[in-house]
Amino acid sequence: MSTVHQPDLKDRPARLTVGVVGAGRVGPALAASLQLAGHRPVAVSGVSEASRRRAETMLPGVPLVPPAEVLQRADLVLLTVPDDALPGLVTGLAETGAVRPGQLLVHTSGRYGAQVLAPATRAGALPLALHPAMTFTGTPVDVQRLAGCSFGVTAPEELRLAAEALVIEMGGEPEWISEENRPLYHAALALGANHLVTLVAQSMELLRTAGVEAPDRMLGPLLGAALDNALRSGDLALTGPVARGDAGTVAAHVTELRKHAPQTVAGYLAMARATADRALAHGLLKPELAEDLLGVLADGSTGTNGTEGSAR
Repeated sequence: MSTVHQPDLKDRPARLTVGVVGAGRVGPALAASLQLAGHRPVAVSGVSEASRRRAETMLPGVPLVPPAEVLQRADLVLLTVPDDALPGLVTGLAETGAVRPGQLLVHTSGRYGAQVLAPATRAGALPLALHPAMTFTGTPVDVQRLAGCSFGVTAPEELRLAAEALVIEMGGEPEWISEENRPLYHAALALGANHLVTLVAQSMELLRTAGVEAPDRMLGPLLGAALDNALRSGDLALTGPVARGDAGTVAAHVTELRKHAPQTVAGYLAMARATADRALAHGLLKPELAEDLLGVLADGSTGTNGTEGSAR
């Protein structure tokens, strides 16, 4: 770790100059939030035309420059590139001498902790991993959504207070994640948020096929209540034919999905099996009903007696 004096955010009346490397959906929103807290965005880099337009919208007047120049201009640099691109970017910046001693280098990858910044740390940078647990649209609404958003924070212990202070200034809530737990933490978020979008999109498509004119209006209250119940009660919020052990209904579902949307069958069966396991473990699914249900899930279309199930 560098012995360069570490900046105390509370002792800097001029605040920090901020740069963004990677003007995707996340970086400009975080920089805009820091600007609201009194920091000053001074440079941003972006490759695609979409990213350049996004930077101009979210950070008007902030010049677009190459990544190395972003580091030259900023005290605090946000590295907001895709996870797989981050290690190569950090190594390249360090090897070309772009990193300045005492510079706060922040990445927003959920997968990585502070160790991925080691090449820059050896060059004197101060490494922080600040991952917002939020989905981003690339529009100004993202800045509002950061209010109360949890951030997965990983940093050397001596930088922990600085990292948490930055999160609080962006309106977020810091949640400390150890270096070794970052991949598990990120997998948990992806399991919930990313797969939720797929499930909702599939549900909307099926409702349209069934003749529902406004599937979003139908699903909104239902999914909102389900999410609220799950967050409050966990597995005890499980409802529906799988948790009840309605093997015939589940078999009818599979038959209809094979007919109208075969691409959804594998996902339906996988989630139904996982739901059955959890319902059994928590005493919601009666063991005497589980056998027929698990038989339906095993062969994907029929009950244990080999006949097509029918909805009840």
